[in-house]
Amino acid sequence: MPLLKSTYKPPVLFRNNHFNTAYKTLFFTEIINYSRERIKTIDDDFIDLDFSSVGSETVVLALHGLEGSSQSKYIISVLNYLNSQNIDGAALNFRGCSGEDNNKPYAYHSGKTDDVDLAINYLLSLNKYRNIFLLGYSMGGNIALKYMGTSKNMPSEIKGAAAISVPCDLKGSATVLESIPNILYQNMFMKTLKEKSLLKLMKFPEANLNKETIENAKTFKDFDNAVTAPLFGYKNADDYWERNSGKQFISEIYKPTLLINALDDSFLSESCFPFSETENHQKVYFETPKYGGHVGFNSTFFGKDLLWSEKRVYQFIKHNISQI
Repeated sequence: MPLLKSTYKPPVLFRNNHFNTAYKTLFFTEIINYSRERIKTIDDDFIDLDFSSVGSETVVLALHGLEGSSQSKYIISVLNYLNSQNIDGAALNFRGCSGEDNNKPYAYHSGKTDDVDLAINYLLSLNKYRNIFLLGYSMGGNIALKYMGTSKNMPSEIKGAAAISVPCDLKGSATVLESIPNILYQNMFMKTLKEKSLLKLMKFPEANLNKETIENAKTFKDFDNAVTAPLFGYKNADDYWERNSGKQFISEIYKPTLLINALDDSFLSESCFPFSETENHQKVYFETPKYGGHVGFNSTFFGKDLLWSEKRVYQFIKHNISQI
């Protein structure tokens, strides 16, 4: 598909990418009422799926970003909006992100799709959804792209996916997050990732982890070498990034998929903009607003109209349901 021309034209202050990135996290105050379902996994663990239901036959499975959860402001915002448009929401909390530690030394990573598959099978088992859409933000967007590109026998109920602010080249994104403008973001991620990993080491002393290496980790490469790679069986961080970056799976996607990456997203390297992979793709729609920051896309300072990306996702869903 040709590159989509974006309609996102924010006020002047939101043209600052860092301000746009932080605004919703700092000032968005909506809440949401969830009902939780715990799903058992085949490895004697669990995932928590939080529902926001309005009785629709269409449901959006929302996948949060790194160290997020169903309580992340962008998840609450989009599910509240979709509920207002008569669409159900189901927010998947990746392992260890639902407010309760999971039962294994490992939890999640940027390409772990098996728990998404488990959540989708659970939605299918409810026998009430004709239409299922995936919606991933940041890390969750990378997981969504990988799922859509690697699932060869996808259930017919899955009608498509949307992925927003996606670091679809994991190495490139990890590298730019080491730069001075992004140090604050990297340090925030490192703090919680290291804290969780040290708690895992106390809980599972037999795990193949080194306390000193974890404590000394300052970058994503340090952390993924120290924790992600050994826990999930990768050779090192580079092997993990190479095998899980969503960009390589785009060519195999065969259901409608919307990808939105802002050109000013400081989390994304040039390699996170898959222009060549999407230029002639028949199912992947790539939209690159000039502004937006990382999972930002705010529209106004007043009222509730912060919802450009939420509305864009709804338009995409509505269009694809109408084509059925």
